[in-house]
Amino acid sequence: MKKRGKRTSILLASACLLIIAIAGIWMERDWMDKGTLDSPGIYNGHGGTFKNTLAEMDTPDPSVIYQDGYYYMTFTHNGADVMVMKSRTLDFRQAQSKTVWNPPIDTAYSANLWAPEIQYIQGKWYIYFAADDGLNENHRMYVLEADTDDPMGDYTFKGQVKDETNKWAIDGLAMEHEGKLYFVWSGWEGDVNVQQNTYIAPMSDPLTISGPRVLLNEPTLDWEQAGGPPYIDEGQSILKKAGRLFIVYSGAGSWTPFYSLGMLALDPGTDPLVAANWKKSEQPLLQMDEQAGVFGPGHNSFVTSPDGTEDWIVYHATTSSSDGWNNRRARAQRVSWNEAGMPEFGKPLSLATAIAVPTGAGVIKSEYAKKAGERVEFDGIPATLAAEVPLLIHYRNTSGGSLPVDLLVNGDKMAAPVELAPTKVEQTGYVYTQAALQQSDNNVISLPAAIAGLETTAIEIPRYEAESAEFKGSTEMEENLFASGLGVVKLAPSGEAGGTGNAGKVKSTSTVQFTNIAVPEKRDYTLRIAASNAGKQTARLKVVIDGEKTMTVEVAKTKRNQFVPVDVTVSLKAGVHMIHMETVSDQVSMDYIDIIG
Repeated sequence: MKKRGKRTSILLASACLLIIAIAGIWMERDWMDKGTLDSPGIYNGHGGTFKNTLAEMDTPDPSVIYQDGYYYMTFTHNGADVMVMKSRTLDFRQAQSKTVWNPPIDTAYSANLWAPEIQYIQGKWYIYFAADDGLNENHRMYVLEADTDDPMGDYTFKGQVKDETNKWAIDGLAMEHEGKLYFVWSGWEGDVNVQQNTYIAPMSDPLTISGPRVLLNEPTLDWEQAGGPPYIDEGQSILKKAGRLFIVYSGAGSWTPFYSLGMLALDPGTDPLVAANWKKSEQPLLQMDEQAGVFGPGHNSFVTSPDGTEDWIVYHATTSSSDGWNNRRARAQRVSWNEAGMPEFGKPLSLATAIAVPTGAGVIKSEYAKKAGERVEFDGIPATLAAEVPLLIHYRNTSGGSLPVDLLVNGDKMAAPVELAPTKVEQTGYVYTQAALQQSDNNVISLPAAIAGLETTAIEIPRYEAESAEFKGSTEMEENLFASGLGVVKLAPSGEAGGTGNAGKVKSTSTVQFTNIAVPEKRDYTLRIAASNAGKQTARLKVVIDGEKTMTVEVAKTKRNQFVPVDVTVSLKAGVHMIHMETVSDQVSMDYIDIIG
């Protein structure tokens, strides 16, 4: 539990009134109109940002799927087994993980397990993977079927997935299109490692290829042949939008920085088993960007945002042109669509880029929660430290009066009931409270499932980690074992308005900027800034909201690695906001900000 420090509370009386309080100075300039949503009045989660990579460990060949409130990812795990990770968000750095299958020894599929693909097909979970007996020329495709409806549970080995040629095959996955099932993979034409091609074949069920393979694509373009021979066409993935069907694949040597993504587009309304119906893009859709420090972006999968309105690409890449097959970690960015209905991936984003989270992220819906008697349990909530976090409850209360409900965290009842004010029939109410989490990747928050007139629809943890925000100037991020997330942000003093340091020299401003901060209602909110000041005197921190409202708050002296809350109260409109922070005097380390009602 983090100690509470000196609390600074600043109350905004009106849009034109200046109030000077002990904790800070507010300057009002009709700033509230800056907070907006694409659809006014629609709240879809507290937002925030994240940064690549998606995991701290190597995660080559990532396969990601979103199902029933969770993201699941599998990847090439040292070629030894099949591991699945489970996360409430697309950021897997605090995810649960489990090895769901180990191969038996001395079989045709005991070694070099590559590129597992996790898929939910016809009501069941499957994992397709390539493996061999220790010799690459014996790589073939195999499939696991889940024993239960839990993708983190046990799986049964169902055998090889093969066509009549039984040639070398890797990177296979099932494709559903217009009520039919197909298998798409990378394979050799013969028995010599000259080049890899894209093949497709019909399936009678998720375990069985039921017809001859069809050659869809060969690596004939200059960019596809970079680093070869052998020439590469692999890592196939499926993308769908508005009735259109695309196969995105990886070309060029996977061991080179030239590894890139190409695409095949199926002509609308045509047969995917006819090669001429597919149109190939001449240029790669995603390739290395030396300026961004991204090399060899490839072997991707696609996944939607939690609300289903956005498409995201997840791919691996390295940070050096000489990394080869090392340091390949999963990254993500949003897919955009042009007027012609074609996907655009843009340039790969640098590790320093703060990326707005997928829409609906962080909203843990009760429809995907566990029912335990008369209560509903929201599980899978991670915390790197035992600490209090903000909790936002979504609910409907049509009882006509306020209802007190007991909040349980990991089975322990919080000190006081949470009061839920009455709402209209179709109106969602929002109430903020606190929850004491344990250091765990699976905290459980429990609320009543059924009280007359009451429906709990979702919960959120509206915390924004500083290391996931945007940095400018001399701002530095460092790992810190005492932090709420994975690290803290160190803000160097920029001096007064003139931007000079103690030596009188002009310094570059050191700032951290929190973007995509969403609130559900127009009301007063408390911004809780967790900061540490190990200097010899009180530090001053400038906070600017939406580019127009400015305050200067004080951060008292603390012990090293002691992060104390500095609270300020401000009126915000419903919508999306931006919070900019910089130190005026003395260095401050920042852990996070919370939004509390």
